[in-house]
Amino acid sequence: MKRSVLTRYRVMAFVTGVLLVLLCLGMIAKYVLGIDGAADVTRVVAIAHGWLYVIYLVFAFDLGSKAKWPVGKQLWVLIAGTIPTAAFFVERKVSRELDSKVADGAPAVAKA
Repeated sequence: MKRSVLTRYRVMAFVTGVLLVLLCLGMIAKYVLGIDGAADVTRVVAIAHGWLYVIYLVFAFDLGSKAKWPVGKQLWVLIAGTIPTAAFFVERKVSRELDSKVADGAPAVAKA
């Protein structure tokens, strides 16, 4: 597996995670705090997160198929982009697991 596959997943996991946290903060500002202008920010961030999450799904699926992950692990990585802050933790775990395999040039095989 090429390092670029892992790198593009990591970038999209970070972007998706940041946008989801911003979206949650915007929702709190809009509904709980009643801040003027929060609705506009929330709308923009929600649209950006939605489109970029689709790209995240493609990159995460590509990474999982090349790493030969079982279906359960693949689903967890795909869903991580919808749970606030989960993308950061899952990305870190996946990166640590696959980083040594990518560096060695060995084929990545998932643990059962």
